[in-house]
Amino acid sequence: MQVVATLSLKGGVGKTTVALGLAGAAQRHGVSTLVVDLDPQANATTALDPEPTTATVADVLDEPRRAVVERAIAPSAWGEGLDVLVGAEQTERHNHPDPGAAQLHRLDRALQRLAGELITDESGGSETVEERYRLVIVDCPPSLGQLTRSALSAADRAILVTDPTMFSVSGVQRAFDAVQTERERSNDRLQPLGVLVNRVRPRNTEHEFRISELRELFGPLVFNSVLPDRSAVQQAQGACLPIQAWDTPGAREISAVFTALLGRVLRSASRPAASA
Repeated sequence: MQVVATLSLKGGVGKTTVALGLAGAAQRHGVSTLVVDLDPQANATTALDPEPTTATVADVLDEPRRAVVERAIAPSAWGEGLDVLVGAEQTERHNHPDPGAAQLHRLDRALQRLAGELITDESGGSETVEERYRLVIVDCPPSLGQLTRSALSAADRAILVTDPTMFSVSGVQRAFDAVQTERERSNDRLQPLGVLVNRVRPRNTEHEFRISELRELFGPLVFNSVLPDRSAVQQAQGACLPIQAWDTPGAREISAVFTALLGRVLRSASRPAASA
């Protein structure tokens, strides 16, 4: 089970859009996926339109027992193979600025309840671990409190999302520093997967300048592919559909970026994390 956090410490850059786009790509390619909506705004939950549940991620962070986790998960309306650990406004009560270690590891403990089950064949001679989810995508809030740090404590990789504006460099730097700090504190398997630039307009001089600035500072950590600014994203989200199901040239362009991102995520699962 590969756990990936979508992270931004600057609001409004499309972090949830990236989480949803990656989830849609995973579903399209038959990768069993769980989206964990840690943002108290719960926008990912709204877009994924899951069935009603009797618990939410807020309850899971209160008590990360398997029974509670199961009550907080529902199938997405997008179709088979994509579930949601639903978000709620009440999750904000867990966003303490200076949490203790026990609080930080509640999400990790909850996800470990879903890591897989030991399956024994009929002869009793062969045992395998059957994964319920191959991929878990955690959509973080745009702040560095307990919720984001909980996600980083549970994640294998972090996708740093930004837009090509004058504040992008400082936002990415703070997010990168947060990943490195959490890796040193509590999760030595955590690595930044890369920086994904969203809402890029072609032939926009300011956007080109900011992307060049990001590449100069962060080098190969910045993905070669960027997400163009297309109205198809808002249209698909408004219809509670994955961008992969929205049949326009702009949607297909964006879908191709998410397919490439999914490939990078899955390939990273087969490589051991570098030592700290």
